[in-house]
Amino acid sequence: MARALRGKVAVVGIGTAGLGEAPGRSAIELLAEAALAALDDAGLTLAEVDGLFTATSVHAFPTLSVGEYLGIRPRFFDGTNVGGSSFEAHLLHAAIALEAGFCDVALIAYGSNQRTAGGKFVSFSEPYPWEAPYKPRVPLTAYALAASRHMHLYGTTREMLAEVAVAARAWANLNPQAFAKGPLTVEEVLASRMVSDPLSVLDCCLVTDGAAACVLTRADRAKDLRKPPVYYLGAAGAQWHRAISAMPDLTITAAAESGPRALAHAGVSISEVNLAMLYDAFTINTILFLEDLGFCPKGEGGRFVQGGTIAPGGKLAVNTNGGGLSCVHPGMYGLFLIVEAVTQLRGEAGERQIRPCDVALVHGNGGTLSSQVTAVLGSARTL
Repeated sequence: MARALRGKVAVVGIGTAGLGEAPGRSAIELLAEAALAALDDAGLTLAEVDGLFTATSVHAFPTLSVGEYLGIRPRFFDGTNVGGSSFEAHLLHAAIALEAGFCDVALIAYGSNQRTAGGKFVSFSEPYPWEAPYKPRVPLTAYALAASRHMHLYGTTREMLAEVAVAARAWANLNPQAFAKGPLTVEEVLASRMVSDPLSVLDCCLVTDGAAACVLTRADRAKDLRKPPVYYLGAAGAQWHRAISAMPDLTITAAAESGPRALAHAGVSISEVNLAMLYDAFTINTILFLEDLGFCPKGEGGRFVQGGTIAPGGKLAVNTNGGGLSCVHPGMYGLFLIVEAVTQLRGEAGERQIRPCDVALVHGNGGTLSSQVTAVLGSARTL
C-alpha cells in the first residue's frame, strides 16, 4: 500500500501569512489567511475542501475550531498532533485519504501568533516528575543535552554547530520572506549569549508569528490546476520516546527509522535527493538528521557541515528558506518545510533556487527529538 501511493496525489497549492510578526491577529486568523492563499494558488475554492488536516498549539480540538472558522464541513478530518512533525504526518494521512476516496481536496493548515502573543517557545505539554527536580528549560535543555552527548562521543565542536546557523542565515539572506537577515559568522554565533550549554541564543530557532497551508488532490485532477503539481512519493514516521530522559540514545533519533522507510516507499536513494528540508529548531538537529537520514555517517555530521557544505553553493542544499534558525519558527514549523520544498520543486524560489531540483526530502521533528516524520516529494520528472 505504501509504495502504491507513489505519484498518486500531489500538492497543488501553497500559502503563507504573517511571517515574522503579525500584531493584532490571532492564530486562527493567520491560519485562515494562509489557507485561502493556498487555495487561490491552486485555483480552487474553500467550498471544494472536503478533507481537513490541522494541528495547533492553542486548540484542543483543532479540526473542530478550524472547520468552524473556515465554515466548512469536511468529509474527512485529522487533528493528529505530534508536535512540529504533525504536518509531515498529515501529508501521509492526506495521501491515504485521497487515494482511498475519503476526500477529493485536502487542506493542511497551521497558524500561530506566538511571538506577538507572548514570545516564548515551549514544547512541554505535560509534567515529567523525573525531570522536574532539575528545573529544565524545556525544550532547550533537552536539545542541549543531546548536543553535549554528541560532542562527548564524536568530537563535535561548538564551531561545527555554529556552521549550521551561518549556513541557514546565508540562505535567509536570499529569501525576501525571511525574518532574520544580515551577515553572520561562526565567531558571532560563538560569542552570542549562552542559554543552555553548549547552545547559545544563535544556536536556537526564532520565535515568530506565522501561518502556512498546502492543498492536495489526486494526480489526475492535479494536472488541470493552476500550478505544476508536486507529487507525493513516499512518507513514514517513527517515535521512540516523549521525554528526553527516556530517549534510548541521545545521539540517534527515530529519523534513522522514518528516513529509510520513506525513501523506500518513494523508490529513491539518498543520493538522488536534491534538497533536504530538515527541522532545525536547534543547530544540533540539522547535524543529527543529516546523520540519521543517511547523508553522512553517524558522528560525522559536525565535520560534514564545515566549509559551507550546506550553505548556498555547497554540496547539499539544506533549508533553503533559512530554516527555523533564520526564516520563521512560530512554535510548530513542519508545514513551512513543505511549503519551501514545493516552492523549490516548482522552480519558484527566485534568487535561492537550486538546480536541478526534482527530489526533495522533508523531515519534521516534534517534542524533544521525540516524533520524527520523513516525506519525499518530487517533480513530474520523477514519475
